[in-house]
Amino acid sequence: MKVALTGATGFIGSHVLTELDQHGHEVTALVRNDAQADIVKARGATPVVIDLYDRPAVASLLTDADGAIHTASPGDATSADLDSAVVDAVTRAYVGTGKPFLEISGAWVYGDNLSITEESPFNAPALVSWKEPIERRVLSTTGMRGAVIVSGTAYGDGGGGIPGLLLGSPRDDAGNLIMLGTGQQHWSTVHAADLANFFRRVLEDDSARGRYIVGNGVNPTVAELTEAAAVAVGASGAVRGSDDEAKARLGDYFAEVLLLDQGTDAARARSELGWQPTHPSLTDEFRNGSYRK
Repeated sequence: MKVALTGATGFIGSHVLTELDQHGHEVTALVRNDAQADIVKARGATPVVIDLYDRPAVASLLTDADGAIHTASPGDATSADLDSAVVDAVTRAYVGTGKPFLEISGAWVYGDNLSITEESPFNAPALVSWKEPIERRVLSTTGMRGAVIVSGTAYGDGGGGIPGLLLGSPRDDAGNLIMLGTGQQHWSTVHAADLANFFRRVLEDDSARGRYIVGNGVNPTVAELTEAAAVAVGASGAVRGSDDEAKARLGDYFAEVLLLDQGTDAARARSELGWQPTHPSLTDEFRNGSYRK
């Protein structure tokens, strides 16, 4: 397939690009500048420098593709505007065509929930409260095969913003990493390569549509993860923090999502598309893998 991909230089998008390239798909990467163009070209994609807010230009480019995947995110207050602009372009290009459009999302939109499924009610914290209305547009567009891939915390290959946050946790006087909150909250996690594999499966399967929860089912506690991160960075160990400390360090909005208690098992992804995560857990990666210093 000829696939248009946003975010191809990002952590998740770069893994999606590699997965698609390795399975014979032709990827056109929508990038912001020439430096990014050089990066994706070296990874096997055809780069196009484009402004994702330019809806007519993006729609025109998408028309030439067999499908599109959107993983780009500025990760700041403009994220909602960017997603809205891309979805505007996609619906213009793909309405009535049956072409697939896959958009990344995250489990945070469900709030505290240890058994998240595709039918779970939304309880989004303020940081991500804008996501669901835009995703609803994707899934309700007539004649387009829309899919929203709801990812747990992505990790792997020594990268990812949230793993990096744990590795860079402040230390107490004894050299222990300070946990986010009490550390008792669980996180849904997934290796970025396993996540990319699922994106490809959805792209290739004409019956795949709707919302999919994607996590490896391990759902470690933040205490377990921080203790493992301490091994990776050679810290003495890990100690409990507090909600107030996390909010003071990261701000109320960001701390709120990191203090959520969540779990997933990706039952639909496994049963309908035969997806199985094959990479080590984040705890194992911290202790024995790509994050060890």
